[in-house]
Amino acid sequence: MKVAIQGEAGSFSDEAAKRMVPGCTIVPCARSAEVFDRVERGSVKVAVIPIENSLAGSVAEHLDLLLARNVFIQQEFRLRIVHNLIAARGVKMGDIRRVYSHPVALDQCRDFFRKHPKIEATPFYDTAGSVKHVVENRLKDAAGIAGRQAASVYQGRILAAGIEDDKRNFTRFFLVRKGRRIVPGANKTSIVFTVKNVPGTLFRALSVFALREISLSKIESRPLRGRPWEYVFYVDLLCGDDEVAREALRHLAESASPVKVLGIYRAA
Repeated sequence: MKVAIQGEAGSFSDEAAKRMVPGCTIVPCARSAEVFDRVERGSVKVAVIPIENSLAGSVAEHLDLLLARNVFIQQEFRLRIVHNLIAARGVKMGDIRRVYSHPVALDQCRDFFRKHPKIEATPFYDTAGSVKHVVENRLKDAAGIAGRQAASVYQGRILAAGIEDDKRNFTRFFLVRKGRRIVPGANKTSIVFTVKNVPGTLFRALSVFALREISLSKIESRPLRGRPWEYVFYVDLLCGDDEVAREALRHLAESASPVKVLGIYRAA
């Protein structure tokens, strides 16, 4: 099965995809939008996307794309993230003046940059791609931040291992596909909705879950594109596709519009 990911071989998305879909063929994409394009066009069956990191928070672009695109979350996976400083062979720690990586990865390594104020954090499109860039271009004053697999794939040298701020550093990944499909044993639901900006509306919206004793594991707001200072709310419910959950969503639709079910899947 072909699986689209954003990034290069050796990235964390690559590792997550291989764990979620054993034996799959990875289709690397330069941009997140391209990942969703491939799923919607049908050139790949599924895609694996990072959605949230335990240190840096949500991947905002992917939340926006889940709302905008015709895809459905089928699976959730948590991956332990270990960041390494990787350079071309022959480059020493004292030579480094710039470090490239994905902005979310850089954000997980703030302590490293505080300890090395002369090193500039430089955003790059991908973790493994940053290692590929510094090694293939034989940069003598730069390194990338990525997983150990990237060092192996691109023949880089690890200058410092485990530079993430906290060792309990995890990223949640979603397996998404076109078309609604719910696997047996699904016990978690992700939705997004918007409400009018009047007193009590959000309280009434969330009360439909409290009344039915449905736990919420997450709630997050994001700006609503094209409507300044209005917001959409992303909510994870600890329930599957049962009659109580369906009744709660029908009740929610009375005070929120639109309501979109992003996925129903097994909790990781």
